[in-house]
Formats: sequence, structure tokens, C-alpha cells
Amino acid sequence: MSECTHDCSSCGENCPSRQSDPADFLEAPNELSCVRRVIGIVSGKGGVGKSLVTSMLAVLLKRRGYNVGIMDADVTGPSIPKAFGVHEKAASTGTALIPARSKTGVDIMSVNLLLEDDSDPVVWRGPVIAGVVKQFWTDVIWNDVDFLFVDMPPGTGDVPLTVFQSIPVDGIVVVASPQELVGMIVEKAVKMAQMMNIPIIGLVENMSYVQCPDCGRRIELFGKSHIDETAARYKLPVLAKIPIDPSLASNCDSGVIELFEGDWMDAAADAVEKFHA
Repeated sequence: MSECTHDCSSCGENCPSRQSDPADFLEAPNELSCVRRVIGIVSGKGGVGKSLVTSMLAVLLKRRGYNVGIMDADVTGPSIPKAFGVHEKAASTGTALIPARSKTGVDIMSVNLLLEDDSDPVVWRGPVIAGVVKQFWTDVIWNDVDFLFVDMPPGTGDVPLTVFQSIPVDGIVVVASPQELVGMIVEKAVKMAQMMNIPIIGLVENMSYVQCPDCGRRIELFGKSHIDETAARYKLPVLAKIPIDPSLASNCDSGVIELFEGDWMDAAADAVEKFHA
């Protein structure tokens, strides 16, 4: 065993480093839950608009008549409740938690719905945070949800690994911004998903451009986009290029993301919707 390739599928040895079947780590959902599809929204780094993409996809699928939920797995930086204007705390049955519900009926579970004060920091170590996210799957009643969107924390650390191993993720959407440096980090997220055998639905580029309100010209504030090159390298579709739009920022800050207008994410919603078939 001096030259282990770590490809246990082609090896008959029963060594301590043998990798378990990913299915061995899957956790069962709450016995009262019914979730048909789980879609992860990931990014290689923070600040690229992952929560915005999660919110927009949830809103669009809700508008199409599906029952939608959002698991806010970004425990140390939760922003989903604010974007949806949800301030009520999660309810409890005594043995399980019940998600809060937005104005249009999107179910939401976030650590901010459990804290006494929304501004209280979550100062927990990685394993504790990963455990909380796992409980968002096992101890929360997701009742009749067609699409559960998981807003992941950035990077490839404990929580993304826990989600990929513990929750039956059907596919992921990778979010990026135009900078070339981000392109390199996106590749890390893509490679992690491939290592975990998670289907990649496609890439979404946020802050892609600013459109001049007078002449309509697109201005690339962060320079030339590299998302198409990255997508081509991994044979993935580019699902959307979202502009820097003050109305989107205002909708999130005011808690009315469900009122956003624009067709930038329609193709991404189409791609996710295909998973429901």
C-alpha cells in the first residue's frame, strides 16, 4: 500500500484510509419533512452575492407556483431573513423547529431566527457551526417543499463539506464576480463539487456590469469578465450575468427582495426548474 491512489473503487484492500461511500454520511431529514429537491448556492469566496442569488432563485421559483424553502447555512453571516423582511423567530413543536415564512410564503430557517437579538455575533468554532447546519436539516420540519435552497458560507471548509456529505444535494449553482482572481477561486468550488460528485447546474456572475441609465451602454466596472473562460474550461453553462443595480440593493436592504423586477435570472431559474421533473 505504499502507492495508494485514494481511488477505493478500484482497490480491494481494507485499509484504515479507505474512503466510505458518500451515501454513508447522509442524514435523514426530520420525519415530518417532505423535500423534493435540494439546491446548494456556493461560492469560493465571500462578498460575491451568493445570498442575493439564493433569494432571487427562491423568489422566481415561488412565482412559478412551487413551494420553496431557504436554509441559511451561512451561520456567521446570515442575511436571508433581512432580505425577505422576516423578523419573527422560528417556532418550536417541542421536538422540532418550524421555519419562519415570508410574505409570499417562502419558508426560511436561519440562525438569526433563533438569536435573541439579530445583531448578536455567532462566535462558534467550525464543528459547532457544521453541527447547527446539520440540525437545520434533521431538526427542522420542511413541510411539502419542492425546492430547498441552501445558502452556503463561502469557501470549501467545514460547513460546505458537511452539507455535501450530510444532505442529499441534487445540484449546485456557483456564484462569482468578474475579477480574474475570483475566477481562480471559483475553480476551487467547482473542483470540490466534482470531488463530492455533486452535479453543477451552472455559474452565475454577479456585479457583471453597470448599465448606463442614459445611453444603455454596459460598463464593466471590474474589468473584462472571465466567467465564460472558466465555464468553457469545465464545460458548464453560464446561467446569468447580474448587473450592479441599485434597485436590487434597495430591495434587499428594505426586506422586499420578493418585489424585485428584472429577467437576469430567468435562465438560471429555468435550469433549476428542470431538476423538478
